Amino acid sequence: MFIRQRRLALAAALLGSLLAPLGATAQDWPNKPIRLIVNFAPGSSPDVIGRAVATPLAQALGVSVTVENRSGAAGMVGADAVAKAPADGYTLLMASGSTAVIVPTITPKMPYDPNKDLAPVAAGARVELFLVVRSNSPFKTFADLQDFARANPGKLSYGSPGNGSTPHVGAEMLKGMAGIFAVHIPYRGSAAALQDLLAGNLDFFMDPGIAAPHIRAGTLRLLAVGSTKRSFLYPDTPTLAELGLKGYDAGSTHSFYAPAGTPQPVIERLNREINRILVSPVVSQTIRNLGAEPTPMTPAQLTALNAADTRRYAAIIKEKGISAD
Repeated sequence: MFIRQRRLALAAALLGSLLAPLGATAQDWPNKPIRLIVNFAPGSSPDVIGRAVATPLAQALGVSVTVENRSGAAGMVGADAVAKAPADGYTLLMASGSTAVIVPTITPKMPYDPNKDLAPVAAGARVELFLVVRSNSPFKTFADLQDFARANPGKLSYGSPGNGSTPHVGAEMLKGMAGIFAVHIPYRGSAAALQDLLAGNLDFFMDPGIAAPHIRAGTLRLLAVGSTKRSFLYPDTPTLAELGLKGYDAGSTHSFYAPAGTPQPVIERLNREINRILVSPVVSQTIRNLGAEPTPMTPAQLTALNAADTRRYAAIIKEKGISAD
């Protein structure tokens, strides 16, 4: 009897020693600044959403949350930095939707495994695309652009935040479904592409929401919305599906991730705080100003949504022969 009790006591002590570091990590967290890496350049839609969440998240957690932009390779540079960071809850990623659902599909060899090295924390916003041209463009409607492009293949150009980004794939979808050809010019972020459009160096852009101020100011003209329904920001603007591209949908979800292995209590706390912040008036309005919708959900729901979007985009990428080149 005594021997059995002693064995049980030793087993309990051993189990406790194994669990102690994890419990202490979760219980003490956070006790130092947190890095929020955004995997696209300043001014991009992931950057706008990440910065909108960072300040109230810092207030909620009682530590500073510093935003760090690491762009490049369609978001893989920033995502890889987080995937290889310590799984202690002090390094987070705000990633574009394409990071999870497009880049893995078109990239044969990645520096990290998106399914094994990153843990979903919280969704940020469902982001749609908007087809824009300069206000002095000869294209008053999508039909004008389509007719010109069909008659002059290769004479139009469009920009994107990079190969494999949602605006890139969205534009390639448009080209394939509309029967046109235009030259793709990749940038290191959507803000840079937008600036070149405004400067007259591009003909059109599939905007992930950051062009809204220019549309309101009249310097850009919105031709169509690339979602399954009309935008609440522009209820009078038709969708590309309404204009003949049946089934066109280029929506994706910008989301927060942590290194795989981050303690579950930490992820749960972050999820609760971010979901609460997303529906707060100021942050919600910032997101809606992009023409996007705040999307509070659990990590499991985000995983399921990414899987569904991956299947949808994979089918499109295969059908249209889209590559990362």
